[in-house]
Order: sequence, then C-alpha cells, then structure tokens
Amino acid sequence: MKSIWIKSVMALCTGLGMGLYATQGVAQENEVVLGVLCDRTGPTQSSGVIMCSAIQDYVKLVNLKGGVEGRKVRALEIDTEYKVPQGIEAYERFKKDGAVSILLYGTPHVQSLQQRMAEDRIPGTSPGFGTANAADGVKYPYLFPIAATFYSQGAAAVKFAGDKIGGLKGKKIGFLFVDNPTGREPIPVLEALAKREGFELKIFSVPPPGIEMAAQVIDISQRFKPDFLIANLFGRAPSVGIKALKRVGFPMDKVISLAWGAAESDLEAAGGGEIADGYYGLQFAGVGDNYQVVKDIKAMYTAEGKPMPKVMESTVYYNRALFHAAIQIEALRQALKKTKGGKVTGVEMKAGFESISKDSLASLGDLVPPLSITANDHEGGGWLQVFQVQKGKFTKVTDWFNAYPEVKAEIIKQGH
Repeated sequence: MKSIWIKSVMALCTGLGMGLYATQGVAQENEVVLGVLCDRTGPTQSSGVIMCSAIQDYVKLVNLKGGVEGRKVRALEIDTEYKVPQGIEAYERFKKDGAVSILLYGTPHVQSLQQRMAEDRIPGTSPGFGTANAADGVKYPYLFPIAATFYSQGAAAVKFAGDKIGGLKGKKIGFLFVDNPTGREPIPVLEALAKREGFELKIFSVPPPGIEMAAQVIDISQRFKPDFLIANLFGRAPSVGIKALKRVGFPMDKVISLAWGAAESDLEAAGGGEIADGYYGLQFAGVGDNYQVVKDIKAMYTAEGKPMPKVMESTVYYNRALFHAAIQIEALRQALKKTKGGKVTGVEMKAGFESISKDSLASLGDLVPPLSITANDHEGGGWLQVFQVQKGKFTKVTDWFNAYPEVKAEIIKQGH
C-alpha cells in the first residue's frame, strides 16, 4: 500500500517540481529566490517526495500571509535524483537565476558544492546531513548544518546507549551503516568515544543502496552480540535493517537509529509499526501533527477545497522539512531587516543565519530544537530528541539534549 501512494505522490510532485522551475525563471523585482535541491525520483525518494513537498507548502503558507517583510519567496526546485552531476548543474542554474541561498539535499551534494558556495558567497543549509566539520563557521563560512550533524548524532546515540545499558566501559557497541559518505560520516566520533569510554566498537558496512544486509545482521546477532547497536541507514535500507534484525531475533530495544532511519515510512515499509516496537530513533525536529504550523498548512488546504496530501502523514520527514524551510525564511527575514528592505545577497543571508536563535523561531514551538546559530557555530548546538516505537507509533522518550561537545570540538579542530 505504501509503495502505491508514494509512487502516485512521486509522479504528481515530480511534475510539480519541474513545473515550478520551468515556469518561474529569474526573480522578479519584489521576489527573493531560494534554490531547492530534491530527490523525488532517486534512491532516497521515499523521504524526498515528502520533504520537498513540505518545503513548497511552507513557502506557499508564508506567501499567503504576505511574504517576508513584504517580499514574496520563490522556492525553485530541481530533482537531482540524488546524483552529484545533476546537483552541480542545478546549483549553477540556481545561481544564474539569482538564488540567495540553497536548501541542500544529500551528503554527496554538500561535499561537492561546499567550495563553490564559499567562492560564490551563497549559503547552503544541510540539516542533519552533510559535512559534520561544517559546524565550524570559521572554516566553512557559507555552509550551515543548522541541526545535529552526524558527529552530534553519533555522540548522542552513544550517550543514550550508555544510559540504557548502565554505562559503557567494557561493553560492546555495534555500528551498522551504508558504506558511502553519508554512512561513514559518524565513524570518527564513534572511534573517539570508544577510546574515551572504554567500549568495544565494531563496524558493519553494507554496500549501497543497503537493500541486502543478511550477512552483516547474522554477524551482529550471532558473533559480535553487542550490548547496543547504532544504525546509520537511509533510503530503503532502514526497513530492510528492521526486518533483518527482527528475523534473527535481535532485540529492537537495543537498537537506535540515527536521524535518517526512523520515520513512519520506514516502519510501513518494514511491514507495519508493530514489527519495530522498541526501536529507538534520533530526531532533530518534532514528530507528530500537534504543531501550529502544521495546523495552518492543513487550514490552507481546507480553504482551497483540497484534501490533505498523503505526504503529511509522514510527520518525521514532513516536519523536519518545515524546520529546514523555516530556518531559510527566518534568515531572509533577518537579512531584510538589516538591509531595511533593500537588495539581499548571499552575504546578507549568511549574516541572517548567524542571527537565528530559538527565540526567533518561537512561533514553531517544540517543532524545532533550542538552537543558537552564531558565526562560530553553524550547527546551533547539536540538539536531539529520542523517540521510540511503541504500539507502532513514535513516542518521545527524552527531552532535547546534546552529548560530548568537547569530543566533537576536538575532532572538528583536527579536521577529520
């Protein structure tokens, strides 16, 4: 059932995304252009169709409310199919059309575009993915993680595991990951923490796209037998991992997923939420639909006489994309205030991002973490919450927290 509605939504939204770009062109006098990279048809489309639709919904809501300081926003979107060459081409098209900031998508794209953005002085945002070292705003002036990087996710997963198993010293921690830049990104912090805390770390790599991991799961469950397992799977891989671990009898309540492997769509693809009961997931945005901004978007659809889009049912991805869009809009608001409504460039947008705090995002409530972005800290603190699958649904089990900031800072300083 899930595959049917995702394919139909994907087809609709792909047309929407291409139409948005084809018909909008260069910004008009009273408009500001944001570039949106997307994957609606590639290997991570199960999250891409949801997140890119949410970004468009949020921008439409902002424009219906009068825009930003009286200016309309255009979110020009290109589907890159999660392919780096298409991402580079899309970035050049955005630049030509006057985009003042880019909503990035995918760690490979971030790593390929970060130098271009610095040279062009166009900021890009990569919440929860990309280059963890970009938390250092001095070294990466135009790249903004704006949410917990993979270093922060790895550190938080280790802390949570230690809390659950009564300490880390002498324990075994496994790390199951898709063997590409995204999957490998947390390894430096995991290795540093294993040395510091005295636990045995063993890594289990899965060839991309991560749809076959039976051998790794058997190795985990029957040979290594970890006290806790950290997973960094994404795309189709999380559901494959859940089913494989369940099949060999590995306890779900001894598994914590990093942020890209714990969404409603992952549970559905695994065979339903109940199969994953006990499974933990890190989240850098709120989960569920009890947020005012979500209610406002639903009201927007109702006022237009349209049914609620199916993508809104996947609140994990939908909400974090609202957070992503809101950060961009707030940076634009700050930039327009500084220029007194004048022309905004990437330089002003950079300053706008570096003015954002939890207070400036107060209208979003607990949908967003208690972040504070500065010229030095482009991550905002690395805040996360843990949700657990209980009776097939995600239930919050921790408040916002961050972990091992001094360890992460040292790794970033060393430039790993």
